[in-house]
Amino acid sequence: MEEERDIVVFADDEGNEFELDVIDYFEYEGQEYAILMDLSDLPDPAPEQEEECECTEQDVFIMKVVTDGEMEEFLPADEELMDALSAIAQERLGELEFEDEDEDGDSDNKEED
Repeated sequence: MEEERDIVVFADDEGNEFELDVIDYFEYEGQEYAILMDLSDLPDPAPEQEEECECTEQDVFIMKVVTDGEMEEFLPADEELMDALSAIAQERLGELEFEDEDEDGDSDNKEED
């Protein structure tokens, strides 16, 4: 079953639109931030190839989330906070990756007494 994706549409300086997937939200110093990636470029692994991933690097974006009623506005994060925000994003992405591995049925590899 495919999970629902949270997609945000952005426009570059030339007016070209592109979509980014919201991977996760987190708070830092009382401000909400979002981790975004373009997942549309990732290939869907065939079931027999799930173990061997020839993964490519993906750009990760960290945006400040400003909520106005029900609308969320994604703004660039403050440059002076990027080191701290990047560290948090790396940790959270690692946790999400670990959760995905657990959901894939990794319980078959447990040793029996």
